[in-house]
Amino acid sequence: MTVPPGAEGLASPVPPGEGWPGDLADRSTPVARSAGGVARQARSVRDLDDLGARVSVCSACPRLVRWREDVAREKRRAYAEEPYWGRPVPGWGAADPWLLVVGLAPAAHGANRTGRVFTGDRSGDWLFAAMHRAGLARTPTSVHAADGQELLGARMVAAVRCAPPDNKPTVEERDACAPWLHAELALVSPSVRVVVALGAYGWGGRCGPGRPRAAPSRARCHASGTGRTPS
Repeated sequence: MTVPPGAEGLASPVPPGEGWPGDLADRSTPVARSAGGVARQARSVRDLDDLGARVSVCSACPRLVRWREDVAREKRRAYAEEPYWGRPVPGWGAADPWLLVVGLAPAAHGANRTGRVFTGDRSGDWLFAAMHRAGLARTPTSVHAADGQELLGARMVAAVRCAPPDNKPTVEERDACAPWLHAELALVSPSVRVVVALGAYGWGGRCGPGRPRAAPSRARCHASGTGRTPS
């Protein structure tokens, strides 16, 4: 089992403020319930912790809310005895990164289970091992939210913060979630020098023609699996 210490016995999905390691939200955290609500809240965030708290309780996209919570309640057999995070997954890592990794969305039984981006599935295993070899992660594995892992000069975010059915968010869901990403980019822009975009959604979220004005202007983009030339 990969249950974080302190999370044993918690409900799935995990309610905010109930003791999940690293949970930045509590019952007083404002909840965005529409695309307009996301945009308004994203404009008013104070810092990365405030952003992460608000992201983690967002319920703007009904299809994604149903899916992430259904998966958390039904679970995969291998994780039947574990609590599932079952909420949107905030960005994670250094507060002043020089490297930013942008991916698509949490995996249903990966980050939707563990509450940490890119954690709990095979693609995340590969990514953390590679980052450890490059001196960007303290350990080669990331298994749960209290495992001692730490990113060194790097941060990870997803373009869409909820696990989508078939790993395919709709365009409307992507656009509704975009202000969260734009706010995070604005907060880390002073330090970021390199952006690694994983797939077409990661590319579009930070490096493509629709990239936000707040994106780090000095950062160089590197694409992975997009078939596009890095800028």
